[in-house]
Amino acid sequence: MSSLIVHGGAPLRGRISPSANKNAVLPVLCATLLTREPLRLHGVPDITDVRKILEIFQALGSEVRLDRESGTLDLHHRNTGFDATRHRLPEEMRSSIMLVPPLLARFGVARLEDNVKGCTLGVREIDPHVEVLRHFGGSVERTEGSLLVRLAGSMRPVNHWLDYASVTTTENFVLCAVAAAGTSTLTNAASEPHVQEFCRFMAMMGGRIEGIGTSKLTVHGGAPLTGGEFRFDEDFHEITTFLALGAITGGEVQVRNSAPGQFPLIDRTFAKFGVQIVHRDGWSEARRSGPLKVQVPFTANVLTKVEAAPWPYFPVDLLPIFIALGVRAQGNAMFWNKVYDGALGWTGELSKFGAHVFSSDPHRLITFGGGPLAPAVVESPYIIRVAIALFMVAASIEGRSEIRNAAPIRRAHPRFVENLRSLGVRVEWTQDE
Repeated sequence: MSSLIVHGGAPLRGRISPSANKNAVLPVLCATLLTREPLRLHGVPDITDVRKILEIFQALGSEVRLDRESGTLDLHHRNTGFDATRHRLPEEMRSSIMLVPPLLARFGVARLEDNVKGCTLGVREIDPHVEVLRHFGGSVERTEGSLLVRLAGSMRPVNHWLDYASVTTTENFVLCAVAAAGTSTLTNAASEPHVQEFCRFMAMMGGRIEGIGTSKLTVHGGAPLTGGEFRFDEDFHEITTFLALGAITGGEVQVRNSAPGQFPLIDRTFAKFGVQIVHRDGWSEARRSGPLKVQVPFTANVLTKVEAAPWPYFPVDLLPIFIALGVRAQGNAMFWNKVYDGALGWTGELSKFGAHVFSSDPHRLITFGGGPLAPAVVESPYIIRVAIALFMVAASIEGRSEIRNAAPIRRAHPRFVENLRSLGVRVEWTQDE
C-alpha cells in the first residue's frame, strides 16, 4: 500500500510542464498494432498503464524502445504475433479492451480477461464494446475466466448509434472502422479532447475520419495504415489539477498549456469559487484575490452547481478536484456526477479533515465549505483524482496528513511528487508492507 505524506499549509509557487493524457496515450498505443511500419511517439508518460501495454507488446514480439527521460517511444510491430492459447490481455486496465480490434484485424482472434476494469467508479459494462465488435463481424464467446473474440473473414463497415457517448466504445468503433473496407458512421460519439487527439493520430497514420470533435464520426476504412511521428498534447486533467493546487493553497502556479481552447467551461467553473484563470503565451495560471468563496448565482435561491457529464459538459474526471475546492471555499455548492453511480462514496473521508459534506444521493453531494479543518489520515479508493483531491485538501491545511492507497495517481501522473516538490511542497511516498 502506497501512501502520500504531506506537510501542508504552504502556498505552491513555480512552473509545471504537464505530461500527456493517459486516456489519449493508451488508445494510441493500441492503435499502433494496426500498422507494420515503424512509429515514433513523443511525450509518452512513464506511468504504470503505459508500462503494462508495452510489456504486452514485448511479449507479442514487437520492437519497443522507450526513452523514459525524454518520453520518446519507438515501436515496430512487424514481427508481432498473437496466440490465443497462451496470450491474454490483463484485466487490471480497462484500456485492454482497445487491443481487441487491432488484434482481430491482424490475427482474427483476441482473448482478454472476463472482467476488464479500471478505477472503482461503479458498474462499467462492456456490453457496448461487445455490440460494436459483433456489428463489425466479430463473435464474442465466454470461456472459463476469459472472453474469446474471433473474426471470420474481414471486418465489414457498419452504421451504429451508441446508447451513450462512451469514450472507449467510440475509440473501439474507430479502430474497427479503419480496418473495415468501406464507410462506417457512428452517431452519439464521444468528443472529449483525448478522443480528438486519438482521431488525429489515426489520421496521421492514413485513416480518413470526418467529424472529429463532434457527436457523429464518419470513417472511410480499408486502406493500409502507415507509420510516422506523433507528439502528444499536455493533459488537460493535469493542467487543471496543478491550477487547482495553486488556487487551494493560495499560491502562484503556472502550467504549460498549448490548448487553452479546451478550457472555457473549466475556467468558468473555477470562477464559481472565486478563482480567475489567465492564459498567456502558452501558460495558464490560477489567480484569486482573498479567500476561496462560492459565487452566489443570479437566481439566488438555488445552489451554485458543478454538473459533470460527457464532453462538452464539465469533465467528470475533474469533479473530485472541484469538490476539494468546494470544501475549502466559503459558501455552499452542489456537485452532480451524471455518469458514474459509485464515484462519490469517498466523500466521507473529507469529514476526517473536519469538512462538512452532505450526500444527497449516489450522484449528488453538497459542500458546506469555509470551516476550520485539521490534518488527518485518510483512505483513498482506487480512483486517480480522488486521491489527488484528498491530497489537495491536505496540502491546504497546516500540519502533517497522510493519504493512504494513493498509488492510483501513478497511473496518470508521472513525477507527481517531484513536480510538487519543485513547487515547494513537503511530500513523500511511503510503502507499507
